[in-house]
Amino acid sequence: MNRFKVSKFRHTEARPPRREAWISDIRAGTTPTCGSHIKSSCSLIAFNSDRPGVLGIVPLDGHGEDKRHVAYLGCHSDLVTDLDFSPFDDFLLATGSADRTVKLWRLPGPGQDLPSVPGVVLGPEELPVEVLQFHPAVDGVLVSTAGRAVKVWDATKQQPLAELVSHGDLVQSAVWSRDGALVGTTCKDKQLRIFDPRASDKASQSTQAHENSRESQLVWTGSKEYLVSTGFNQMREREVKFWDTRVFSSALSSLTLDTSPSCN
Repeated sequence: MNRFKVSKFRHTEARPPRREAWISDIRAGTTPTCGSHIKSSCSLIAFNSDRPGVLGIVPLDGHGEDKRHVAYLGCHSDLVTDLDFSPFDDFLLATGSADRTVKLWRLPGPGQDLPSVPGVVLGPEELPVEVLQFHPAVDGVLVSTAGRAVKVWDATKQQPLAELVSHGDLVQSAVWSRDGALVGTTCKDKQLRIFDPRASDKASQSTQAHENSRESQLVWTGSKEYLVSTGFNQMREREVKFWDTRVFSSALSSLTLDTSPSCN
């Protein structure tokens, strides 16, 4: 049994004392996916368990309890591959799965039973859903990937607004810029692509991100012009690269870390 330790800080003029609370009954899964295994809103923590399709849900506010009980949400019939909380609603959770669907869940407040059915189901896709992310500026919009397909969804209408094409292999990462204007993707074909979904379904820019096709991840910085990617070079060394979308032919800087013990 594993345990997560949550820290709280009381704001004072002097150095704040740290309060710690243990979350018990954790059964953390080890199956690799392109997505996240744990996410938090300002009210809840959700994380993958070792039971396929089941998430653990824990409130952040434990009311001074030293140990926090984990409630389990049966989301999918197969592995939960990624999850994300809405930036507009602490209790709205999206989950993606190897069962090829995306589901939206309205989670209750403390002391109430978890839902047995989702509020919205998107899909099914042709292949397992790999990653998903809510739009940072528009409520009810999210991006998801499944194989080579990248879709921007309107969850209210339960239909895609756009499908971003051009990917030559499995899409490993899809992330919104901080203002929601652009989507950046990394792919097993080694390309880093930039899309403006409002203008075109094709990439506006593309460049080779890393030399190895093993998993690559992407994150935007505070400005929509800059991105950071992680991946591997031909020597199986982990890399971090910093990109400027205005000068996209090569990375502004690159940092090589340790060597991966294995490479698929």
